[in-house]
Amino acid sequence: MDFRTGDQVIHSTYGLGQVQAIEERTVNNTTALYYMVQAADLTIWVPADENVARRLRRPTDEARFRELLLLLSGPAEPLPDDRRQRNTQLLEILEDGQVESLCKVIRDLSAYQHTHAWNDYDSALMKRAIRKLVSEWSVSLSVPVREAETELNHLLNANRKG
Repeated sequence: MDFRTGDQVIHSTYGLGQVQAIEERTVNNTTALYYMVQAADLTIWVPADENVARRLRRPTDEARFRELLLLLSGPAEPLPDDRRQRNTQLLEILEDGQVESLCKVIRDLSAYQHTHAWNDYDSALMKRAIRKLVSEWSVSLSVPVREAETELNHLLNANRKG
């Protein structure tokens, strides 16, 4: 994938960012091209190698994003009661850094909370997933973050009632 300075990108771990520069850097005596991505208050150097597509992607287009939001009010998949198994399962889902995965984790954790108490990990994971989803939502649908948060809560509440 070729990104240019100024492009908005989604980092698989850190979410929404912007390419600030493209530079050759030398690491361990190997010179390679890197994208300098600013994601919130973090600067990330992403190698422009054969694995860049697993690390960086363009924000989801509006039509696809709207389709994926339907997952939030759809039926939840059950999560394991064992916290370690739940942790492993959720991390495996999020590994690809895609919007679909964020929606599934948010939906499933939200449903899980209706019948089980969250532990600190569940709460922290939900917070990170929501932050990543809402920031991409804001960009993909050109809406303020607050509006995306309000709609997310509406979709999750519809799932509770359904």
